Amino acid sequence: MSVLEIFNKVRSEGRKALTEVESKKVLSIYGIPVTKLGVAKSVDKAVSLAREIGFPVAMKILSPDILHKSDVGGVMLNIGCEEEVEKAYKKIIENVLKHKPDARIEGVVVQEMAPMGREIIIGAIRDVSFGPVLMFGLGGIFVEVLNDVSFKLIPITVEEAYEMIDEIKSAPLLKGYRGAPPADIKALVDTLLKVSNMVSELEEHISEMDLNPIFLYEEGKGLKVVDARIILS
Repeated sequence: MSVLEIFNKVRSEGRKALTEVESKKVLSIYGIPVTKLGVAKSVDKAVSLAREIGFPVAMKILSPDILHKSDVGGVMLNIGCEEEVEKAYKKIIENVLKHKPDARIEGVVVQEMAPMGREIIIGAIRDVSFGPVLMFGLGGIFVEVLNDVSFKLIPITVEEAYEMIDEIKSAPLLKGYRGAPPADIKALVDTLLKVSNMVSELEEHISEMDLNPIFLYEEGKGLKVVDARIILS
């Protein structure tokens, strides 16, 4: 399914927000690294997917009516064996039906449990005056408490991608602060450029995008988008 086919499907269902699965499909079409995942509509399928992806896995509810999955008990992490997958599948469905009985349930996402890296965030929003704007920062406390982020108008150049990284206060943490190994800055720049290109091409369709968290690994080991949200205009 192409990007525009995904967008048309979402709109035909009266939605603006893509599910995590739809968002990651769009990102992967643009070559942006995302976690391996599959959608299970039964316990047996969930077990099969977990076996294929490899333990440990994360499991999340898939519903167009639920944006904040954790709030309804729709997320379970570090699931380490087939028996735990069976229990998690049943518990997630049970939790969601209890908290949001009218929600449309399209299945349960079984996703690789990506190893932890430095948490970063990349986002985009379409400003009324300036057009699409790219945002970058460290994730977690650095975004929520320190508001340590950088902005550039889309599309960006390679030089501007490096500038975005240098502009945040916590840039030294990415470059090997106090003997820590440096992060994969080349992979980060590549991803900033790919996101910029994607939003530029799809400007008339995308109102907002949030890739958070992204796990950024040591130099040479790349990065992976763990969660993603795209809102259509």
